[in-house]
Amino acid sequence: MGEIKVAIADDHKIFRKGVIVSLRHYSNLKFVLEAENGQQLLDGLEEAKPDVILMDLRMPVKDGIETTKYISQHYPHIFVLVLTMHEDERFVIHLMENGANGYLLKSTDPVEIKKAISDVVEKGYYLNNYVNRILIKRAQNKNRNIPSFNREVEVSEKEKEVLTFICMEYTSQEIGEKMGISARTVESIKERLMERFGSKNTAGLVFFAVKNHLID
Repeated sequence: MGEIKVAIADDHKIFRKGVIVSLRHYSNLKFVLEAENGQQLLDGLEEAKPDVILMDLRMPVKDGIETTKYISQHYPHIFVLVLTMHEDERFVIHLMENGANGYLLKSTDPVEIKKAISDVVEKGYYLNNYVNRILIKRAQNKNRNIPSFNREVEVSEKEKEVLTFICMEYTSQEIGEKMGISARTVESIKERLMERFGSKNTAGLVFFAVKNHLID
């Protein structure tokens, strides 16, 4: 994997600097932008052109929730990793459904932060044990007593197979090799599913698939 350009938005300068220092020994990571709020981050995006943003949530001027949604709509090629102290599962679900590619707590070890950055660039999302537990809990709490034939969540066998491999964290190239189709075809299926389900990115697609029991 080549050089990954990273931006960080957090209103605590000491924390920002601490994250940068803790990841400095990873030679393929280059921090290109620091911001103390969402608006400052957006103002610097065109010049810095980051691949990944480490995003705090509670910030002045423009918070991380609003900023993440804006980036998802206007800069879909930039990956957003939430890095916050907020453990409320409502934040996790809301952010992952509205453009975030991963959700990390500020207590996360730098090794995992590095893995998350690499994973979102390679696969489009990063799901750790913390987020997976929330997904499982959400799925288990879903009311299954009322049967429904909802055409919006119907998928073909090929689409289901692609979804399953995506949830298993395979890349499009790897999925294509396993299914005997091209990576471009996999991407087309993924984009079609995202459009149908209203998902902002691959992470949102995974969330939708798990919540609606589209995979075994």
